Amino acid sequence: MDIDKKYKEIQEVYLTQNKPFVIGFSGGKDSTAVLQLVWTALLQIKDKLKNPVYIVSSDTLVEIPKVINYVDKTLEKIKESALREGLPFYVEKVVPDIRESFWVNVIGKGYSAPTRLFRWCTDKLKIKPTNKFVKEKVSNYGEVIVVLGIRSSESVNRNKSIKNNSIEDSLFLRHNSLKGALIYPIIRDWDVEDVWDYLLKNPSPFGIDNRDLFALYKQANAGDCPVIVELKEGSESSSCGNSRFGCWTCTVVEKEKSLSSLIENGEKWLKPLQEYRQFLLESSKKPELREYKRRNGKIYIKNGKLYKGGFKLEFRKVLLKKLLETEKKVGIKLIRDEELLEIRRIWIQDDADWGNSLNKIYKKVYGKEFKKEALNFAFKEKDKKYLHPLIIKLVNAIENFSNDKNLLISRIEKILKEDWLEEDEVLKLLDINTKNIKTKDFNNASFSKKQIKILIELENLLLTIKEKYGNKKFKNQDKIIENINKAENLINLYKSNQKTANKKCVA
Repeated sequence: MDIDKKYKEIQEVYLTQNKPFVIGFSGGKDSTAVLQLVWTALLQIKDKLKNPVYIVSSDTLVEIPKVINYVDKTLEKIKESALREGLPFYVEKVVPDIRESFWVNVIGKGYSAPTRLFRWCTDKLKIKPTNKFVKEKVSNYGEVIVVLGIRSSESVNRNKSIKNNSIEDSLFLRHNSLKGALIYPIIRDWDVEDVWDYLLKNPSPFGIDNRDLFALYKQANAGDCPVIVELKEGSESSSCGNSRFGCWTCTVVEKEKSLSSLIENGEKWLKPLQEYRQFLLESSKKPELREYKRRNGKIYIKNGKLYKGGFKLEFRKVLLKKLLETEKKVGIKLIRDEELLEIRRIWIQDDADWGNSLNKIYKKVYGKEFKKEALNFAFKEKDKKYLHPLIIKLVNAIENFSNDKNLLISRIEKILKEDWLEEDEVLKLLDINTKNIKTKDFNNASFSKKQIKILIELENLLLTIKEKYGNKKFKNQDKIIENINKAENLINLYKSNQKTANKKCVA
């Protein structure tokens, strides 16, 4: 491992390519080694530096607190050192779009916890935010060099990926999805001992102590890391370098290691996070907590089996309450206010949460309202026991989208394309015992004049849509007309019951 030769290679790439560098920095051993290599190499040609070097750190918003604290402190030192040295190194921290954050997906939309087969988290939480940043730089500069700490020896899959994307007679790899971005894998041929050997023998040029990083890996690896001074000189024991710091919520593996090891090595305050993660993992395996329909409103049956959708709203409320209680126990923010606002919006607009449950849950845990906003819905939570789910969703659309007529009609059409068999009807089709299913009593509805007015407004909108689909041939036409008829029949039932109720009142 000739370090001086590696420095020369980096300098040559920087000067000949004449493109900005984008370094992916997680704070782990590999990305720290890569950043230190680039920093030291470019510091030697300081007077020739023209193109910026962007250090991009991705925060999933569910990182292990001790790890993200270390990363944040490291980023601050990098900023200070770059300013002091007059280097064109710029730190950028990227986070997921709030609409795609972990908690918005799980608690807001009802996504089940990620698994090996349904690993939705990596793309939403890490890849998209970083790719968005790279795309912006490609747009500004035309092309960029993405510097990554990937190594062939990490795994069989990593080695295969590097080989498949290699460019013949080149130091670079092709980027799978981003045009204008070349990947420069500086340490592709290093093994884990090379990484620690470099970090522990060469002091950090940007103000951190690499032994602190080594200690963090040791603590997160149940103390199995040997204290290595001369890593490349006869040490056959494996270092702690194969540890990975992931999200504290990670359920892709049945048994996570980093969080557990940190707790075992003294970080007892993290125990509530471990307990929540286990609760989420176990809950994802319970079909009774899941909706019988997918989030797109479709019922998915294959080979005589019903494949359920996401978590039911009632269980999402449990998840939120437990998360806020966990947050209170550990004394640090686990979910952002912006995420809570987005979750509340989803619950109200998509799930007709007319009782504003989020505020009530927040108040129960913290003793105060989350946001004091007047949400004055004509229909209340108590009315749901009389309303058919189809009508609930249609009425909710009027409550939330009535200011924009075109948006409202579009929303109603989308609802009418959904599958509207009741859960007990679906189970009967599959010859599954339905005796424990409680069918709602839709015949005893009694509503106020304001509520009936909304139902009449809905009736008129349905008539408009029916005329549209009756005149021309459209996709899903039969299903839409069928669901319109179902909704109209229900509205007439509610209206006739209301007349009966009024007569009783007069009598």
